[in-house]
Amino acid sequence: MSGIPLGVLDLVPITSGSTAADALRNTIDLARQTERFGYTRYWFAEHHLNPGVAGTSPAVVLALTASATSTIRIGSGAVQLGHRTALSTVEEFGLIDALHPGRLDLGLGRSGGRPPGQTAGPRPTTTPVVDGRAPNGLRIPPRFSPEHLIGSPRFLLQQQLLRQPGAAPQGYGEQVEDILALLRGDYRSTDGIAAHAVPGEGAEVQVWILGSSGGQSADVAGRNGLRFAANYHVSPATVLEAAEGYRAAFKPSDHLDKPYISVSADVVVAEDDETARELATGYGLWVRSIRTAEGAIPFPTPEQARAHTWTEVDRALVADRVDTQFVGSPGRVADQLEQLREATGADELLITTITHDHADRVRSYRLLAEEWQRR
Repeated sequence: MSGIPLGVLDLVPITSGSTAADALRNTIDLARQTERFGYTRYWFAEHHLNPGVAGTSPAVVLALTASATSTIRIGSGAVQLGHRTALSTVEEFGLIDALHPGRLDLGLGRSGGRPPGQTAGPRPTTTPVVDGRAPNGLRIPPRFSPEHLIGSPRFLLQQQLLRQPGAAPQGYGEQVEDILALLRGDYRSTDGIAAHAVPGEGAEVQVWILGSSGGQSADVAGRNGLRFAANYHVSPATVLEAAEGYRAAFKPSDHLDKPYISVSADVVVAEDDETARELATGYGLWVRSIRTAEGAIPFPTPEQARAHTWTEVDRALVADRVDTQFVGSPGRVADQLEQLREATGADELLITTITHDHADRVRSYRLLAEEWQRR
């Protein structure tokens, strides 16, 4: 399976007892290490108002990491377009590309909830799911509804703080098309005025669309012939419909002549299953903090996580994420990743790993890379 590339998705996690500065130093070290281990990409997510996540600006962290690495591709997973413009996005990445040409992935995501008129219902797929399993055994849990998060006071405050007063976000599909036009250098306003983003125009940037379902993001990626990243680690229930929706919408373009998809997974690897499970103990509590709309807490130690008194409501809230985290020895996790790749037809896999101790996190990526390269 060494022919299937592995990438890294980093949230720049802050662990309990540490600081944002510690998290950033760990991120730069992990990028250097995973470059040596043979990972293909290193992406940064964008999150706001989370005490346990320092990754608030992918472009800023990308610039720092680009200078600390030399060969690994670096990118955003994803820039959230709901509170920025096409021009600001192209100019930010153009600045980085000017000094690090040919290494950037511009991953684009929506933010601000579901588009008007789009429902949350499941989209039909050709892959049958029976008793929570795809035909090859991959776990496909019940669908999680984020409606309570989108309507929470914290989420609404985030939207208020990220947007200028009275500003309305541009339509996502239109915004992506404007970004592509600015990168190509053929942008024209509705009244025919040209705009040229310098730096940015002509940048050697690989554009990706990130999505969690077979809805708008998959459709935009497919219609524009772009690469697509499906989020099994965020929404495992909808990864099959996301992959199928993208392929159904795909039209060949100057970017690609056939669909190309990456799929993400939450992973913790150790020398043996028992050690890996111990390292992953804090994951459920961390996910709970996100899904209760508190904001991601600093990632807890196993002892801190075990001290939490779990209710049935708590367990149900995080079950889909905990049950689909791949935890264990290198061989066990590599088998699960191969199962994910087979079920989704992924061309690449994107690995996100959080442990309380940085050394354990680095070791997890190393052990997985060594096992993957042996296959």
